[in-house]
This record gives sequence, structure tokens and C-alpha cells, in this order.
Amino acid sequence: MNTTLQKNKDTGLLFFGKVTASVTHDVKNSLATINENAGLLTDYAAMAARGKPLDPERVNALAVRIMDQVKRADALLKNMNRFAHSVDDSLKKVDLNEILQLLAALSVRFAAMCETTLDVRPSSDPVEIETSPFGLLNALFLCLEFAMAAAGRGRSIDLRPEKTATGACVHFGPLPDAVISDQDPCLAASIDARLVKNTEAGTLTLIISDR
Repeated sequence: MNTTLQKNKDTGLLFFGKVTASVTHDVKNSLATINENAGLLTDYAAMAARGKPLDPERVNALAVRIMDQVKRADALLKNMNRFAHSVDDSLKKVDLNEILQLLAALSVRFAAMCETTLDVRPSSDPVEIETSPFGLLNALFLCLEFAMAAAGRGRSIDLRPEKTATGACVHFGPLPDAVISDQDPCLAASIDARLVKNTEAGTLTLIISDR
């Protein structure tokens, strides 16, 4: 197999595995919380059966916690479903505003581990581009990983899309210490993209060509 194609395949599998592991970990945490609170409800029911009056406020608080975790798990699975369907089309018109919102939602746990917050700043108008949805997410995730490492802990990173004459771009910043070298993100070969640094603006920019 061609070396570039193999590298692209390996990078894509690693990306898919990382996201899947992260989302399923968070879903498992929600299920554990639901199970714990359901156990407390069972204890309350047992005490009520023995004649001890129920405290409505405690029961309601448990119900609220369970519903909150159900909503959280549902949101996680919806994002995972959208991510899984990104492989359906090798070429599709997508809106970078929506793609960046999905990327940020999928990357919450990674950002938390880096003690970094993500702030998507969508444009007022759609930023549409025809490309590989999965390849685009892969490239954006690689850039985001690099940006979080460059930013350092306790920082906030803005993700801002912009339409260009030949396609679109995404700015990551501010990144005061970012240095681009030959070893920096190997972007997915399934999209035509390159990464550049704007020293004055303190940003990294992923420039994506429209197919």
C-alpha cells in the first residue's frame, strides 16, 4: 500500500478510536451516576415500605439528577452519531460553523485534560465548503491537539471559521508559543489543506481548499 495512503488510514483510525473512547467513557460515567441515584431511590422505597415517610425534596433532587444525566448521555450519543456519519460521504458540502461546534463538543474531555477551554466563534453567515467531512474533522482535531499543547494549561482557545476565495480557513488562537516545524500535524490526505502561523495575530490557521 502507498505510504501516504497508509499513514492517512492509520491517522484516521487513531482519531476515530480516540473520539470513540472519550465519548463512551463519558457515557459510562453518566450511566454510573444514574445507577447510583437509582440505587438511592430503591433505598428510599425500602424505607417507605417499613413505614418511614419519604422526603419529597430528596426524591425530587434524585429524579432531577437522573434526568440531567439522561440528557447528558443523550447529547453525547447524538454527537457520536453525527461523528460516525461523517464517514458516509467522501465528498460533501459542509458548514464550518456546524463542524466546529461538533468538534468542540467531541473535544471537551481532551480540553479538560489539558486544562484548556474552547470557544467556537461562528461567523454570522454560513461558511460552506465541499470536502471530506471525516477528513476535515480529522485535520481540525490534529490542529486542535497541537494548538492546545502550544497554548499551555489554563488558557482559552478560540476557533474561528472564515470564508476565502479558494475555500475556507479556521483560525486557532491566541497561541503565543506556537512553532510550526516538519513534525507538526500531519493533516489528513483526504483533504487539500495546509497549516500556517500568523505571528502578529498569534494564531494558527488551517487553510482548506474547496474541492
